[in-house]
Amino acid sequence: MNRVARRFRSLPIRSRLAMLVAAAVAFAVAAVSVTCWFIVQGKLYGELNNDLQSSFHGMSADEFTQLTKTCLQEPSSSQFGGGRLRGYAQIISADGKVCLLPGSTAQVKVTGGDKAVAKTPDPNSDTFRNGTDSKGNAVRVMTTALLIKDGPVTQGVVADYAIVVAVPLEGTQSTLNELALILLLVSGIGVLGAGAAGLMVARAGLRPVDKLTEAVEHVARTEDLSIRIPVEEDSDDEIARLSRSFNSMTSSLANSHELQQQLIADAGHELRTPLTSLRTNIELLTRSEETGRPIPEADRKALLASVKAQMTELGALIGDLQELSRSEGQRGERLQVVALEDTVESALRRARLRGPELTITADLQPWYVRAEPAALERAVVNILDNAVKFSPEGGTVEVQLTEGVLTVRDHGPGIPAEELPHVFDRFWRSPSARALPGSGLGLSIVARTVQQAGGEVSLGHARGGGTVATVRLPGAPTPPPA
Repeated sequence: MNRVARRFRSLPIRSRLAMLVAAAVAFAVAAVSVTCWFIVQGKLYGELNNDLQSSFHGMSADEFTQLTKTCLQEPSSSQFGGGRLRGYAQIISADGKVCLLPGSTAQVKVTGGDKAVAKTPDPNSDTFRNGTDSKGNAVRVMTTALLIKDGPVTQGVVADYAIVVAVPLEGTQSTLNELALILLLVSGIGVLGAGAAGLMVARAGLRPVDKLTEAVEHVARTEDLSIRIPVEEDSDDEIARLSRSFNSMTSSLANSHELQQQLIADAGHELRTPLTSLRTNIELLTRSEETGRPIPEADRKALLASVKAQMTELGALIGDLQELSRSEGQRGERLQVVALEDTVESALRRARLRGPELTITADLQPWYVRAEPAALERAVVNILDNAVKFSPEGGTVEVQLTEGVLTVRDHGPGIPAEELPHVFDRFWRSPSARALPGSGLGLSIVARTVQQAGGEVSLGHARGGGTVATVRLPGAPTPPPA
């Protein structure tokens, strides 16, 4: 059984569908055919039963009494009802003795049930069965008890006798056999037609799946993510939804692949500058050691400071790249309820260390959000770093958190209007800020973190000059119940 199941599962899905459809139709046709055959059989047997009853009960009690006595006394010369009963007729006793009535060409085989009827003096206890005669022919048999008058006046009953009447079943069986053959042929044609129809339906229904399979194989073979499966706009069945999902998946993969390639290219470009500077400075220090010509102490300190600064910049760039390369699933596993005001306070402490000459004011109200704590703090630090970097010496940075809206405003030169659409792009840096330290990934990380927390971030011009960064995060002023 398990082997058959395994072989069935190994078949192509269209073959399995065709076989299942054919099996279902075969079961339904078989059930209908068998039911039809038994209904017709019951009708035919019912007609035979009615014929037997009408022929037998058409005789009077006096006729039966005389017929029985005559048959038992002189079997060869007895007459039965003037020939009204066709087929077989015989009288049996409770001990199994048989008396054939005139016109009967063969004896019907007596069963124990016939003998039991002979012992039961009930004229309404007709029993019907299929039997055989002494020549082996099939017959329909009716057996009923006989009530015989004993004397001219007394209406007594003489029991222990029954009459067995039968008719041949040859015509009925021939009709049933022909019906069975017709039903069998019709069932076979129906099953074959159902199998063929099931195969055609399976092929038509699975044609989109074949296209989907070809598309997947094409992507696996060529890594071409631009392929799309055509889908009718008004179609909403399972195949259409699967095709749309595949198209959406390949589109997302193509975008991800394009962003990955762009990230690699941009990262290579950004890494080239600090690496070149590092190599130059290290070569100068190495050549000084090899030639025995010491570099002046001031120049040596400047070279070492430059190496340290480049190493710091490389470390920050690599950290930003790692942050951007993390998958959505890795981020989602670390989400938790975070007190945004505490995160901003922590970021403010770091910002004050980086800009000790600046005045940083803060007005923070409680607000709880669902986010990754480390990523959220890094995003706030990046926003504050930008404000510190572009603020004039002795300037002021104003930070406010009210009802889930965080604003960071500086009094620097501001961002030109034509550059605002690009501030959140990866590795984008304003021409005026390229001389300043930074990787160009800070605001990209901010935008990604805020979007993953379900919020929005924007940069714009502040009244009176400077730039204002606005972050809106969904949440509540109180923590949710544990």
